[in-house]
Amino acid sequence: MKIYKKIHEAKKEIGVVKKNAKNPHFKNTYADLNALIEAVEPILLDKGLIMLQPIKDGKVFTQIIDIETFEMVESAIDLSANLTAQALGSQVTYYRRYTLQSLMSLQADDDDGQRASTPQPIAKEVLQVGSSNFIRCLDALKEGKGTIEQIKSKYNVSSEVEKVLIEKSK
Repeated sequence: MKIYKKIHEAKKEIGVVKKNAKNPHFKNTYADLNALIEAVEPILLDKGLIMLQPIKDGKVFTQIIDIETFEMVESAIDLSANLTAQALGSQVTYYRRYTLQSLMSLQADDDDGQRASTPQPIAKEVLQVGSSNFIRCLDALKEGKGTIEQIKSKYNVSSEVEKVLIEKSK
């Protein structure tokens, strides 16, 4: 397959991507989406490859297509359901970055080994009224199989959502 040879040549030229952004929450640096695209896309184009990042069937894709043979490689991640438009936009950007990094096996400079070896807190899903997880939580409360505290340990629950859960579980 010709596409893999072209990707191999591109990867040799891309090398290590420079980190250019800081996450104030975790106090680490990373290569943002624009840095990744700037490092990758010109080299891919030079090799006769085009990168697309469509959203389809509830997933964010990164696709690399050989414009001569139409061979394609791709990576995809499912989007979360029931997000606000702003949260969805953030998730799309995040997933575009990660599908591209994954597909191209990109390295970033100054990788913090201690951070990688230290367990990090997992971000909790936001519990939203009407979501399937909200309904499951509400059913558990009604059936006495769970408590608000247990729900809050698993989900990010706003005070408004907590009030709705309490009211509807009575």
